[in-house]
Amino acid sequence: MDHITTPDGRYLIVRGRLWRTTNSGLGEQERQRLVDELMDARRAVKAAKASGSPEDLATARRAVDNAKRGLGERGAVWWTDGAPDLNRHLVKNTQYAGWWAEVHQAGKD
Repeated sequence: MDHITTPDGRYLIVRGRLWRTTNSGLGEQERQRLVDELMDARRAVKAAKASGSPEDLATARRAVDNAKRGLGERGAVWWTDGAPDLNRHLVKNTQYAGWWAEVHQAGKD
């Protein structure tokens, strides 16, 4: 499924909501290592849910969080211009609203 990315590359838009993208300053090897860790952690969450172990689930969820923080999708923002973090905000309620309206209108034509 293709998602639209904001013009500054900071967010993808999924069902009208902003989700922070991976830090564009990460090197490819580091990014791939963190993506691999994230996928392993997500598989561990699934396994822990199946096993019913609350301890394993908590450990796996921490691993997901750590990988997402490393990727820049959670935690401190990865940009340095002082712009606020709008992660999970509705795009229509942000400074991207005008741009988003144009994108939507263009898709209807």
